[in-house]
Amino acid sequence: MDDMHLAVISQLNQWLEDREDCWLCTVLNTWGSAPRLPGSLMVCNRQGTMVGSLSGGCVEDDLVSMLEKNELASVNTTYKIYGETDEDVEKFQLPCGGTLGVLIEPFHRSNISDDVIERFQIIERQLQQRLCVERHCDYMENNETVRSSVGHPGINYQLNNEGELVCVEHILGPSTHLMIIGICEVARYLAQFALATGYRVSVCDPRPEMAEQWNIEHTTLFTAMPDDTIRDYSADLNSAIVAVSHDPRIDDMGLMDAFDSQAFYIGAMGSEKTSEKRRERLQLLGVSLEDLSRLRAPIGLDIHSKTPAEIAISILAEIISTVGRQRIHA
Repeated sequence: MDDMHLAVISQLNQWLEDREDCWLCTVLNTWGSAPRLPGSLMVCNRQGTMVGSLSGGCVEDDLVSMLEKNELASVNTTYKIYGETDEDVEKFQLPCGGTLGVLIEPFHRSNISDDVIERFQIIERQLQQRLCVERHCDYMENNETVRSSVGHPGINYQLNNEGELVCVEHILGPSTHLMIIGICEVARYLAQFALATGYRVSVCDPRPEMAEQWNIEHTTLFTAMPDDTIRDYSADLNSAIVAVSHDPRIDDMGLMDAFDSQAFYIGAMGSEKTSEKRRERLQLLGVSLEDLSRLRAPIGLDIHSKTPAEIAISILAEIISTVGRQRIHA
């Protein structure tokens, strides 16, 4: 499944290269129970074609309708707030108390320069390589820069004393990649829950009899040994790696290479006793105490989970919590 940031920027680039009128819309900020995170993107053209999402509701339809009629952002970048009134909440089907501010950038055929195209092509290339990229827009100086970033996806902005937008700093990045080592019932639920959350999901299991049983759509199945798979496909900062096979020969092999990766989350399923034995084995195999400190084991938040579905929920909840803390401290 395409990462949404990449899908939006790819479509924007196509329209820019064709010198077609279009608008890039970004959730700048939210209040209350907003449906999408700040930094979410949508792009649309004058024919009403849309890629991406701002709310999953009627906000997009209203926004596109206003853009098509030149009632909004016809020339200049515009900031619009949805959900300020009870009428808005009812009209746009926003969650209770939810409010979102949307930044709308117009690109018209008369002002689409080669520099604009080049900047968004750089963004697309970075995202294709699952790398983060920072876009900085200074509206007071009418200046924009694009550069590589080692930060985590997120968006910041600054207003002046008059409430005017001064600048926006947006780090765009790939969706979180969840690599699951081992096929089992927990893996099935975990994959489905992660897909529903917007993650890219891969599963690795070299056992032919297990691989034949994997039928979760929109996931990637690897049947090579987990160490090779981890090295080739789960080495970036936006990857989480979890071992759930119950077979130490498979789990430990994958974990050893996981410690050499930049994955932000590494976890292994098992009880306290099983986890302690796993740490002892890994130390004997040469894994340092510093590397072992990255291992979440037992895996998941302590919600007294028992069933495979509950265990999967606890694992994904811990991963989501880890991502959230990274955004706060980024």
